[in-house]
Amino acid sequence: MEAILINTSGGLTGGDVIEWSVAAAPSTRLSVTTQANEKIYKAASDTASVSTDITVAEGASVHWLPQETILFDQASLTRRLDIDLADDAEFLAVEAVLLGRKAMGEAVGRGFFRDRWRVRRNGQLIHAEELRFEGEIERLTQAAAVLSGQVAFATLFYTGPLCEALLPRLRECLDGTPGGASYWNGKLIARIAAPTGFDLRKILVPAISVLRNGAPVPKVWDI
Repeated sequence: MEAILINTSGGLTGGDVIEWSVAAAPSTRLSVTTQANEKIYKAASDTASVSTDITVAEGASVHWLPQETILFDQASLTRRLDIDLADDAEFLAVEAVLLGRKAMGEAVGRGFFRDRWRVRRNGQLIHAEELRFEGEIERLTQAAAVLSGQVAFATLFYTGPLCEALLPRLRECLDGTPGGASYWNGKLIARIAAPTGFDLRKILVPAISVLRNGAPVPKVWDI
């Protein structure tokens, strides 16, 4: 099955709250994506919040593939992703962020963005990460240890029976791009950065297909 999530408000600003909940029953396969980019607008006060809880039962597979989140100047967003996997469940996730739209002459000078991931298998934590940009984001992301001036970035995460087989294929796909992929402790993770959202998507679409073992991205992702 494929589910397409729709935010009818057209975007989020300070104080807005969205909560998604996804559950895959035993031996089912589910792909979840979004109709369009999630836009996070300037916040006059307070912080927008997006929370996602995903449960994947025995023998099931969930591919969490939302389209890119676009942060506008002075946006404020807290995002949380919590995953609960059965012992033999498969899970794939991509989260991509654009700091403004370069083609529209936009830039994110200041703002706030916090991204929190927790992935558990049989109740045991197997992956945790925290990302936090606050204040002068444009200056912060110029640092070589952060984004080296790139304004589009993404994390891909896969855990399942194909980790070792998919790693060399993913590395070949990412060859020559600003990013890389690693596999350890039953999980495969890739980090990608690009100068524009279009450049990022040109990398992401084939990379996601690799992690779907050759299956194409959902049609709403087509460039």
